[in-house]
Amino acid sequence: MAGTIKRETMGSQLGSLLRGAILSGEFAPGAPVTETALSVKFGVSRGPMREAMRQLTDEGLLVAIPYTGTRVLQLTSADIEDIYSMRICLEIFAFEQIWDRRGETFRAALEARHAALLEAIDAGDDIGSIGAELDLHGLAYETCGNGILLSSWRGIRARLQLYWAAHHRAHGITGPKRESHDDYVRLALEGSCERMKEEIRGHMRRGLDKTMAFVSSVEAEKAGSSRRKT
Repeated sequence: MAGTIKRETMGSQLGSLLRGAILSGEFAPGAPVTETALSVKFGVSRGPMREAMRQLTDEGLLVAIPYTGTRVLQLTSADIEDIYSMRICLEIFAFEQIWDRRGETFRAALEARHAALLEAIDAGDDIGSIGAELDLHGLAYETCGNGILLSSWRGIRARLQLYWAAHHRAHGITGPKRESHDDYVRLALEGSCERMKEEIRGHMRRGLDKTMAFVSSVEAEKAGSSRRKT
């Protein structure tokens, strides 16, 4: 493994490998991870592994818990509610800020990202389609030019990425439906700002309902398992 990683980008590439292992379910939500064990797994020294873990902690996929250690992020149904409530507000605000500044550059970027999403869906690439979907939504935040807004989105993105991957694995899904972003893209380019805000609310509500159903089922299963053990 180590021989295939360029030394000057080892930390970054290890971060990508570790991210893929988390999103694929190799490391489950809530699972402990240690620098030593990961260094052995990937066949590298602890220095670049420490850098990779720090990168994923900054992204929000790993959580450092004082006196306990580092674990893969695990969210509750209440966390999901909070994330989606905030996401609706943030994405609406982003589009309000950029609405009169959309031009050919924005159109080309949005269409390119939508095409990348469709390509990943058609290829059955679940992790790739999750990343492409979040890239599509991320364009408004990137275009806005508001650093705090973009930082907030990046924190939400990591959490959504983890739980969508878990949801898809549990239900045998390989990405969103192919037509799921057609209206979002069309209205972002050609609709009114008010219609776009309505689409964002509806789009997010559909995503929230699916994610909440999955997270609630996981919580119920864990609660049942705990009762059986006692």
